[in-house]
Amino acid sequence: MSFEWPWQYRFPPFFTLQPNVDTRQKQMTAWCSLVLLYCRLNKQYTMTVMEAQESPLFNNRKLQRKLPMESIQVVLEELRKKGNLEWLDKNKSSFLIMWRRPEEWGKLIYQWVSKNGLTNSVFTLYELSNGDDTQNEEFHGLEESMLLRALQALQQEHRAEIITLDDGRGVKFF
Repeated sequence: MSFEWPWQYRFPPFFTLQPNVDTRQKQMTAWCSLVLLYCRLNKQYTMTVMEAQESPLFNNRKLQRKLPMESIQVVLEELRKKGNLEWLDKNKSSFLIMWRRPEEWGKLIYQWVSKNGLTNSVFTLYELSNGDDTQNEEFHGLEESMLLRALQALQQEHRAEIITLDDGRGVKFF
């Protein structure tokens, strides 16, 4: 799947936060959608603000336009308010981007387990996120921190139990 930039990305004023309230709200919606789509297609879960600023996401080299750091912070804070971002440190220099919430990941994982008749099975976290059996699944390659959150959501629904194994952690599905 190739990534196609939205029309706004080719529009120079998109890289300057607009003063008009209505225009800015539309701009924020477009930026939030772009960040989530870009991270989803690139399977990106964590990033530093500095990496974000230098990435193609906020830096259109063709236009020679870059969203200023203060504006990036505004976009990231908007994503946090919507529940799609969590800061990983007090300085707000690195973040976890959640283009799919833990409950949604849990649902996808459980659908795969059910579809393949794997209830009452035990998996290591590695097998779930990197195993050959999950290669064609959207959750393949899921970062461990997000995988754990997804499994905790399933555990709260009594569909799974996170367990400690000799070589790390695993999960049993019900």
